[in-house]
Amino acid sequence: MELKEEMHNLMKVASYAFISLGYCYFIGKIVPKGVLRLLTILPVVIVFLSIPLSLTSVHMIGAFSFYISWLANFKLILFAFEKGPLSSPSVTLLRFFAVACFPIDVTPSKEGFSKPNNPSKTSLVTYGTKGVILAICLRIYHNHIEALHPMMAWCIFGLIVYLMLELFVALSSTIVGLFLKVELDQQFDEPYLATSLQDFWGRRWNVMVNRILHPSIYEPMRILSVRVVGRLWAPVPAILTTFLVSGLMHELIFFYFNRTWPTWEVMLFFVLHGVCLVLEVVIKKATRYKWSLPNHLSRPLVLAFVLATSYGLFLPELQRCRMVERAFEEYGAVSDLATVVVRTAPIFFK
Repeated sequence: MELKEEMHNLMKVASYAFISLGYCYFIGKIVPKGVLRLLTILPVVIVFLSIPLSLTSVHMIGAFSFYISWLANFKLILFAFEKGPLSSPSVTLLRFFAVACFPIDVTPSKEGFSKPNNPSKTSLVTYGTKGVILAICLRIYHNHIEALHPMMAWCIFGLIVYLMLELFVALSSTIVGLFLKVELDQQFDEPYLATSLQDFWGRRWNVMVNRILHPSIYEPMRILSVRVVGRLWAPVPAILTTFLVSGLMHELIFFYFNRTWPTWEVMLFFVLHGVCLVLEVVIKKATRYKWSLPNHLSRPLVLAFVLATSYGLFLPELQRCRMVERAFEEYGAVSDLATVVVRTAPIFFK
């Protein structure tokens, strides 16, 4: 990775994103909601889908593909119909940028926006502990991967992915929240404590994805399904469609990493989980919630199912894109740059 070239590409795509979002902000002021506004916003959606292709860093690709190509695009599509977080009537241009790119709660309050998050909810001790655990896991994975059993290596890798996602999202969101004084959505809620797949995907894992998929995919599909299968079973096709879209977006993100045609294993993972979640919902409806496993049994079963299915369907794709190896290369490049800066800094202050 050429750090200087990547920084240049980063500045370029960030400029494209800001210009495009500014265009959408003013379009919202002059073009009425509906299909016409959607058509005027579609060129931006296409630009946002192409932005990660200008980057090579796994960290930058991950951030832009997730925040811009996925979340911002879905928010813009909702915005075209005057729905979603971008449609708040009191949103300013700067906050429009931030809300489009980050998981920010813009529920109106007396001052127009929510108050900043309570510090107790984002304890520095908690995140510090998770940072230490992440460092230990990275060291074990990097230095002892060959000696580990494949399943043990995958468990450690899965923990690395979870911790990196949580810490990265928490850090970026907190920085934006402090500058704009807005409340941030909680992104992860101890997913390893999930008592069901519905609990895992709906309340604990990557909550901001659920928050954007619900109004953009699940709810419209549920409303359409009511006419076909009735109100009771309408959630079934809505759930399946939501997982299908999530699978497609994950395949797209892996395409940004690999730049190769997808194998569809990741899509199969989400389809499988969608089907299993539907079965879970059907059983709950059939038994009217009278039967359920105790938490000390359901929690390890859910975690084992997620790890086992991801081991067979997610791991191959992660190995193909060399996620951890490329991340370590980038850490090395940044470390080398920091060393050069520290050594040369005294020269400029003499």
